[in-house]
Amino acid sequence: MEHEPPRFVSMISIELCLDKAGLLRSCRASGHAGAGKKGEDIVCAAVSMLTRTAYTVLSGRKELIVHAEAPKRGEFRMEIDNTEADKEFLLAAGIFLREGLVSLSAEYPNHVTIRIEREHLDS
Repeated sequence: MEHEPPRFVSMISIELCLDKAGLLRSCRASGHAGAGKKGEDIVCAAVSMLTRTAYTVLSGRKELIVHAEAPKRGEFRMEIDNTEADKEFLLAAGIFLREGLVSLSAEYPNHVTIRIEREHLDS
């Protein structure tokens, strides 16, 4: 009896971390959706567009300190150090990113997973 090798399932895993007030603290995305050919995958393109746009608008605010990197294809990390500044803007940007990614995950559940964590700070 021959056994087939296990099939690799492509998926993008996303983690959003919010502080206790719901402000965005970090976003990590890794993997490949596998919903199309390289360069033609609409799910990968949507995740890239949402995360890059969030980074672009957040890093453009002088009141916020935003660190981001994409060390290799299929990986993105962003952290916001000072969520005490520009709270309303940060809340709106976080809602935009969260709702966009949750919607994408709901529409393409076999290609995107999202986990949302809340920091529990003692203050």
